[in-house]
Amino acid sequence: MPSKPLPSKPLPSKPLPSNPSPAKASPAKLGIYHVLLPTDIPTLPLNEFAGSVLEGLSERPKRLSSRYLYDDRGSGLFRQIMTLEEYYPTRCEAEIIEAHGPAIAARFAGTPVNLVDLGAGDGAKTVRLLHQLQAAGADVTYVPIDISEQALRTACETLAGELPGLPVKGLVAEYIAALHWLTANDDGRVNLVLFLGSNIGNFNRAQARTFLRQLWSALNPGDYVLTGFDLKKDIDLLLAAYNDAKGVTAAFNMNLLNRINRELGGHFDLDKFRHYSTYDVFTGAMESYLVSMEKQTVAIDTLHSNFHFDAWEPIHTEYSYKYLESDIRSLADSTGFAIADTLHDSKRWFADSLWRVVKTISGGGVAL
Repeated sequence: MPSKPLPSKPLPSKPLPSNPSPAKASPAKLGIYHVLLPTDIPTLPLNEFAGSVLEGLSERPKRLSSRYLYDDRGSGLFRQIMTLEEYYPTRCEAEIIEAHGPAIAARFAGTPVNLVDLGAGDGAKTVRLLHQLQAAGADVTYVPIDISEQALRTACETLAGELPGLPVKGLVAEYIAALHWLTANDDGRVNLVLFLGSNIGNFNRAQARTFLRQLWSALNPGDYVLTGFDLKKDIDLLLAAYNDAKGVTAAFNMNLLNRINRELGGHFDLDKFRHYSTYDVFTGAMESYLVSMEKQTVAIDTLHSNFHFDAWEPIHTEYSYKYLESDIRSLADSTGFAIADTLHDSKRWFADSLWRVVKTISGGGVAL
């Protein structure tokens, strides 16, 4: 059906001035079209979370983005996960920082350096590395980056208590945008960017390359990135880490349905779903799902929609990709980085890989 035309007015008979003054009325009018100003646009009816849920549950197979697992309740559950006996990554990486952090810090002895934190988690590993940098004589400034002002304020307050007198320059922004701002306002400091905790595993291989290439583009030659990689290992160890005996990981995933019920007026009955995690040996990913245990229809009031589930139909919630040593080398080579060192825990279940930004300069030389 053709759209209803906008009301029009006859054009004035006298010639228009060559440089007319901008209209002050809202919306501004000229001839038969309207120039809508920002104040004229109504507030979008769905927030980002609602839009993502609507899109994901309308697809086949159904999916929910893992980024929405981390509300206040979800973040608390994840902190519990990090303490579980089955969940080895946190302990392995803490061991790496404790054992190899002084060698990392020694690279920056006497150097002005920004420790740039992309996702601090509980902050314990960051605090330890900051102590090690200070002990090595580095002139260190802590630069946490987070899109959440509240999360950033908490991180800054925590560090102020742990390391009084430490210069802190937090940035509320998306990671890549903040790094572009930081390097555009370069004051001669080297950037050491932390992307710890196997966060890189939340991306598939193509997404990981895209993210790391964006990271490389935002940084200066000679900057460094320290990235955590969960390594491929005995499949039973992986399965246990994502299916813990206490059910905390299951509660962490099921909380996403609770969040939909609470924030979007959802009507999920959690007793009719179960958590399931498995390992795909071809892709190298742990995959997490919420599975409907019966045929059912679930209404979500805010979305004005009903979503139909067959018995045993899954909702995908999370990927966690695991890496071989050769995968790490290939990823660095394909995204513009040179590996300075790759550090392991004593069981070689986890790796923190230190990469240096390498860029070609005019004339064909290489800036290190």
